[in-house]
Amino acid sequence: MNHDRPERRQGSSVLRGDLVPDSTYDQRLLDRKGPTDWLHMDPWRVLRIQSEFVEGFGSLANLPAAVTVFGSARTPRDSAEYDLGVRVGHALAKVGYAVITGGGPGVMEAANKGALEAGGVSVGLGIELPHEQRLNEYVDLGVEFRYFFVRKTMFVKYSSGFIALPGGFGTLDELFEALTLVQTHKVTSFPVILMGSEFWSPLVDWVSTTLAKTGKISPSDVDLLRVTDDPDEAVRIILEADRHRAGA
Repeated sequence: MNHDRPERRQGSSVLRGDLVPDSTYDQRLLDRKGPTDWLHMDPWRVLRIQSEFVEGFGSLANLPAAVTVFGSARTPRDSAEYDLGVRVGHALAKVGYAVITGGGPGVMEAANKGALEAGGVSVGLGIELPHEQRLNEYVDLGVEFRYFFVRKTMFVKYSSGFIALPGGFGTLDELFEALTLVQTHKVTSFPVILMGSEFWSPLVDWVSTTLAKTGKISPSDVDLLRVTDDPDEAVRIILEADRHRAGA
């Protein structure tokens, strides 16, 4: 083995041989010339991720108790689903919950609108997408994220429960992540409510007749899903869970 290979320590790492760079981090930092590839390297991304967590925690730390409402960005304003979103946001705000959404159009806009019109706190947690999507006009507090997993952490950390209205892949992604966290006891007393029985019933049937019956989940896991068409009932479910959590 060649013991004369060049060696350099970089933080907790040790580089040897051809992996030793021609310049130091300080040199590259202070040199105004050269490529900007470093902006897209993984170590720099870690700092971006860290900064997103810090920004999110700092922005949301003083929120009152909140509930996250999910649903399709493609829901038109003149639809029954949009109206349901408005009523959900309104009902939550009337009992003191802040309403958190993804900040976009459709159902997200509807829930933010309902919360704002009821005098509540309306929050939008946006995400950088290939096609620009601005925060809707009914958001009081908006935070934009680059990374989905940071944004998801904020949804869970600052929510007393999730309400899912009809939606697509994004809604399903958030729904099943929430169910996994509850199932594995990563979060406790955390209701997951499906609003719109006609839309969600086929999914609940599949969970019951396929997942549970083939042993992919426990029969009791089916009960993690609560289905209703009544915003007031959804609010009652969340209030009961909060009282249970406070008394635990």
